[in-house]
Amino acid sequence: MMYIRQRKEVKTTEVSEDFPAQKENVKLENKLSSGCANRRFWKILSFTIGGTIALCIGLLTSVYLATLHENDLWFSNIKEVEREISFRTECGLYYSYYKQMLQAPTLMQGFRGLIYDNKTESMRTINLLQRMNIYQEVFLSILYRVLPIQKYLEPVYFYIYTLFGLQAVYVTALYITSWLLSGTWLSGLLAAFWYVTNRIDTTRVEFTIPLRENWALPFFAIQIAAITYFLRPNLQSLSERLTLLAIFISTFLFSLTWQFNQFMMLMQAVVLFILDSLDMLPAVKATWLYGIQITGLLLVCVLQFFNSMILGSLLISFNLSVLIARKLQKNLKTGSFFNRIGKLLLHLFVVFCLTLLLNSIIKKILNLKSDEHIFKFLKAKFGFGATRDFDANLYLCEEAFGLLPFNTFERLSDTLLFYAYLFVLSITVIAALVVAFQNLSDATNQQSLGKMGKCTVDLKPETAYNLIHTILFGFLALSTMRMKYLWTSHMCVFASFGLCSPEIWELLLKLVHLYNPKRFWPGMMDELSELREFYDPDTVELMNWINSNTPRKAVFAGSMQLLAGVKLCTGRTLTNHPHYEDNSLRERTKVVYQIYAKRSPEEVHTLLRSFGTDYIILEDSICYERRHHRGCRLRDLLDIANGHMMDGPGENDPDLKPADHPRFCEEIKRNLPPYMAHFTRVFQNKAFHVYKLSRNK
Repeated sequence: MMYIRQRKEVKTTEVSEDFPAQKENVKLENKLSSGCANRRFWKILSFTIGGTIALCIGLLTSVYLATLHENDLWFSNIKEVEREISFRTECGLYYSYYKQMLQAPTLMQGFRGLIYDNKTESMRTINLLQRMNIYQEVFLSILYRVLPIQKYLEPVYFYIYTLFGLQAVYVTALYITSWLLSGTWLSGLLAAFWYVTNRIDTTRVEFTIPLRENWALPFFAIQIAAITYFLRPNLQSLSERLTLLAIFISTFLFSLTWQFNQFMMLMQAVVLFILDSLDMLPAVKATWLYGIQITGLLLVCVLQFFNSMILGSLLISFNLSVLIARKLQKNLKTGSFFNRIGKLLLHLFVVFCLTLLLNSIIKKILNLKSDEHIFKFLKAKFGFGATRDFDANLYLCEEAFGLLPFNTFERLSDTLLFYAYLFVLSITVIAALVVAFQNLSDATNQQSLGKMGKCTVDLKPETAYNLIHTILFGFLALSTMRMKYLWTSHMCVFASFGLCSPEIWELLLKLVHLYNPKRFWPGMMDELSELREFYDPDTVELMNWINSNTPRKAVFAGSMQLLAGVKLCTGRTLTNHPHYEDNSLRERTKVVYQIYAKRSPEEVHTLLRSFGTDYIILEDSICYERRHHRGCRLRDLLDIANGHMMDGPGENDPDLKPADHPRFCEEIKRNLPPYMAHFTRVFQNKAFHVYKLSRNK
């Protein structure tokens, strides 16, 4: 962006012959050196103040979120089993490995237990370090063992305080990115402020602490800040190398801590591809960033024991295709406007075809099927044909994978963030379109424009990068609600960078009659003063019963979400779990979920015993589910997958048939002889029913 400053007043004086010109030159040099010293002093002072505020804002955000978590659950007062139950679904599964490492007699035994795990999936030994992104739990458990803090800090607090501490890093990185874009730390302060006041839509760390994204997003924010600085022109060699190192480390840590890293970085690679194609950033820097993405991902692949899902990722295929296509089309950025448009379209076609070809070859060689459920989900979501695939429908029926609700924009507008974002976005989009047109036009036209006295618009590479970044991630958030946290946090950065002056902001709001001081203090104190408590007596009773009344080697079957808690709170062996990025596990989960389908007791017993199941846990909230509409309830998805007609009023597809048997989870509670011959009820409360399987078939 261009900056205009007030021209300094120049005073003209008559020089007497008695004062030679040399004396005037000496005075001018003294003034210049004095001016440079003053500017350097104010720059250092501003940097010191801005840096201090960044650290303070980060720490305050961390304390704020930790306080909300305590106020919401009364975490310090509840029992250990209740604390563990509060880590819902996959969160509990991830935390259980931290707990497992701490309970191991030695670190080597702990590592061996993760590499040769036979409790997460019954009758199977799997390498957890290969299958899941849990190196952060390993690292934390080692730290807790090594540091002299065991007497002062419980393991669970060390874990959650680390995550809340990462939020301080996250907010500081957003602050710095906005500061780098605007040139003033006031912009960073506004970005951090908006992040906190829009907390509901910018983070969910306080109630999903161990979730992988809460580990990964702080490193993603650092990476964006480093890329923003790296794309500045005329960097010194040392600064450029250090920045590349920061980008590599943050990219590696981001990739190591989240299984969806490859999809987020693919969008980043598309951003670089667009800007490079439109000549809006140096091709050399784009190449460096492509290389860092590939190198970071391959290093993670090595650490995850050559995880085939990483090798078969679209990101690696896309980046290699871009580099190959660029070599094939060396004269891509020459010629007239229409000539370049034709070349770009051809370039896009070549990259697209090469990506699909490389990816299909790699997947064929590796026999990779781990990520096929994602593409089935995307195909069905964007209307490329209906599907009866159980896994795809399981995602489609979850609210988190639906479209972004409209009330999100209402909340973002209450703090004026959305208004500011649209204002800045519209200006930068127009500027980007003008710059793209200028870059695609040939040099002759550029010179003729200059002769005619028309000014050209300029857009800095770092601004252009953040613009395309926010647009692409905005589309991602609009299509999939769960991904909104990637967009809304960057929205705070992008909006604040364009509105870095509080005085101008206030003046603008008054002019359009939107100014209201109350908008800038939206109930934060009310949130801090609201005290609640975690309360789930039914699940606590279930976990206590399992610990007291079942063998340590017992195998449990049930819903993915509940079994993660069983693994954490009791250490029992599971048949299935929520980490869904494995084809064989998805098939196993579908089989286990037949306990909620219309199947005979003999069929269910045979299926469950094939996994070594000793106990099943039935949940009334699933068996009689009302949260989802007809066609999206778990029992409906199972009926459709099994070719059976769904329950209740409504239409069914013509090829669906009535089932030969009643629904298992309902019928088993009637204690009829065919069911009692295979299943014995051993525990029951208002929410759960536990049945023990007979050994005989």
